[in-house]
Amino acid sequence: MTLNRSWVLARRPEGAVAVSDFEYREEWFIAPELAEGEILVRSRIFSCAPTIRNWLNAPGRSYRGSIGIGQPIRGMAAVEVLASRHPRFSQGIRVTAVAPWQDHAVLRPDEAAVPVTAIPDGMDTADAMTLYSPNSLTAYFGLFSVGEPKPGQTVLVSGAAGSVGMMVCQMARIAGCRVVAVAGGMEKCRWLEQACGVARAIDYRSADVARQLKAACPEGIDIFFDNVGGRILQDAIDRMVPHGRIVLCGQISAYDAGRPAAGPADMMKLVYGRIRMEGFVVGDFADRHEEAMANIRAWAGSGRLSCRVDLREGFMKLPSAFADLFAGRNKGTLLVSNPEERL
Repeated sequence: MTLNRSWVLARRPEGAVAVSDFEYREEWFIAPELAEGEILVRSRIFSCAPTIRNWLNAPGRSYRGSIGIGQPIRGMAAVEVLASRHPRFSQGIRVTAVAPWQDHAVLRPDEAAVPVTAIPDGMDTADAMTLYSPNSLTAYFGLFSVGEPKPGQTVLVSGAAGSVGMMVCQMARIAGCRVVAVAGGMEKCRWLEQACGVARAIDYRSADVARQLKAACPEGIDIFFDNVGGRILQDAIDRMVPHGRIVLCGQISAYDAGRPAAGPADMMKLVYGRIRMEGFVVGDFADRHEEAMANIRAWAGSGRLSCRVDLREGFMKLPSAFADLFAGRNKGTLLVSNPEERL
């Protein structure tokens, strides 16, 4: 018997997510008898990802299952397998999985919407949650399979300093493209230019984005990798070249808006521009994960691909870290480690 801490949804956020939207709970935990196909895990690192915000909405507004009031928050996590009745996951290994914000949990890998993936021996746990995580796979497949970049083309990335965005910027550069980034804050913009090699980074907080895009992309935009939506989407459409591609990965600007994400203001621009807009989820490409990981490992090994990590220690910091994500107070992929583990 041990203490099992958890963070649950206290109320549905109205507008910007706040620490008061979450409630801390403790209860005694006794390891259950596992059914066939189940694993008992201990959480080690939690990822504060924007997509969790969608799951806090009421049923009907959440695109992958609404978290109920009083239920634990869930998201990607690195966990240790304490006991197993699953043939692919043995006791003692580490895996990444969608797991609740609590110390201990029982998972059913065969029913998971996001694949439960073993962390290779010798791989740092934080690296498994960042450089080699579903974020990098999302960037890879969104860019290469949906965007289809060609050397010399101009790629625009919104939310460029985020977990997916920073990977897209670097991968597009590796593909021989000229990269323009949009992010919030001059510090993030400088980092994108200096560390990720983007040709130009635009601070949407202090610049007229439409005017800056015209200056940064004088010949137009071939591919727009959109993590944000809103006004930036329309500004990008206005600069797209004929037969340009828009990769729809996220709509962060609408997550706190209380209404569905708005689309383009003038669909005829897409018609006459022969512009393709396509959404995707990383699970669409599950059969190609090994291909993507092989390339990601090679790029990281040669120093061409890296990840900026904002690692915070302490289970109690989960709600405040998550709120910081939407206030732009993070610097890189935002992780919260289990306080009993120094990683």
